[in-house]
Amino acid sequence: MPPAISIENLSKVYHLGQIGTGTLRDDLIIWWAKTRGNPNPLARIGETDHHNRDGKELWALRDVSFAMEQGEVLGIIGRNGAGKSTLLKILSRVTAPTSGKVKVKGRIASLLEVGTGFHPDLTGRENTYLNGAILGMSRKEVYRKLDAIVDFAEVEEFIDTPVKRYSSGMYVRLAFAVAAHLEPEILVVDEVLAVGDAEFQKKCLGKMHDIGQQGRTVLFVSHNMPAITRLCERTILLDRGSLLSDGPTNKVVSVYLQSGLGKIAAREWPDLLKAPGNHIARLCAVRVLSEDGIVSEALDIRKPIGVEIEYEVLQGGHVIAPNFHFFNEAGVHVFNTVELDPNWRGRPRPAGHFRSKVRIPGNFLAEGTMFVTAALSTFNPDMVLFHERDAVAFQIIDSLDGDSARGDYAKHFPGIVRPLLKWETEYNPAH
Repeated sequence: MPPAISIENLSKVYHLGQIGTGTLRDDLIIWWAKTRGNPNPLARIGETDHHNRDGKELWALRDVSFAMEQGEVLGIIGRNGAGKSTLLKILSRVTAPTSGKVKVKGRIASLLEVGTGFHPDLTGRENTYLNGAILGMSRKEVYRKLDAIVDFAEVEEFIDTPVKRYSSGMYVRLAFAVAAHLEPEILVVDEVLAVGDAEFQKKCLGKMHDIGQQGRTVLFVSHNMPAITRLCERTILLDRGSLLSDGPTNKVVSVYLQSGLGKIAAREWPDLLKAPGNHIARLCAVRVLSEDGIVSEALDIRKPIGVEIEYEVLQGGHVIAPNFHFFNEAGVHVFNTVELDPNWRGRPRPAGHFRSKVRIPGNFLAEGTMFVTAALSTFNPDMVLFHERDAVAFQIIDSLDGDSARGDYAKHFPGIVRPLLKWETEYNPAH
């Protein structure tokens, strides 16, 4: 069976500060020649390509090659500017490659950014039928799925309203529902799901898992490592337009973090107006600290770890509880921890700047990658002020010195936690 997607030596270069070649004549020459299969016609007639003569070049992708089998769910990770979105745009035919070959077998539905594929003046219903037509579906086929799409997107009240009046959340809910329910052979999803709330993101992840189980192909770009590890058995890592790693998801995620590309052991939000939170409190920073109080992405399994959160209370008088949620690289929810400082437990906090820190003992967490979600909640009434998924991440490195829980065993040591527990052995030679 031929692969669903085959990519060979794919490259895409942008020329900064330039639109076209600079002359209408040369633009027309290049356009006509490319339709005839000649990528650089100016060189053939002894002229210099204005692209190379003037503007700076930015290689969004350079010689990327990989293939996907039908029914495979592939994760794509990398820091901002690595080329992830450019790759998906080329696959979705939003933009053309500079060089290389792309072979796609099947219909592609893409969800690249809020607004992709929707006409703002058409209603949600009309855009659903339009997207179905683009995918080659008949009106009857779309009609049979319309109720499921509207129900999933939770926009029944607004389905006959022009989408330009939708909020970004409504927009992305409907866009994802359309892309997922119209049964494309290949579904391409970028980080756009971050626009939705936590409950909708969970629904989307579940739907993408179902699509993969049905034998359809999914490409999923995300900075949400637990989501990548839950959905994708295989992942590729891009950096500066090049393919850095391709293999089992857990290994590629570890490469991403250990290489320094995923330096997310500390994050700060200096602008309170743009920080997670609301009128009661906003998030300022989250950090992972070594025993010495230094921000660190890689930590010794034997040493204690500190995780701290800084937040600004804007409206005093609320009982506030900072809390962390820890997930491993397989997406397993390892544990939660809530601040129980007796100085503040049950006591309303005044307005001001707070820093709360939790200490995790050494020889507690298993080796591997740990992702931390930071949240701030109130009691009576119960309210989540912010819930920043995967705010920071860090790597636990086990010791081969024989003084950790693994002892002298050097092979894979399974388990979510790895406590160094006390054992006792009695010996009676009479038996």
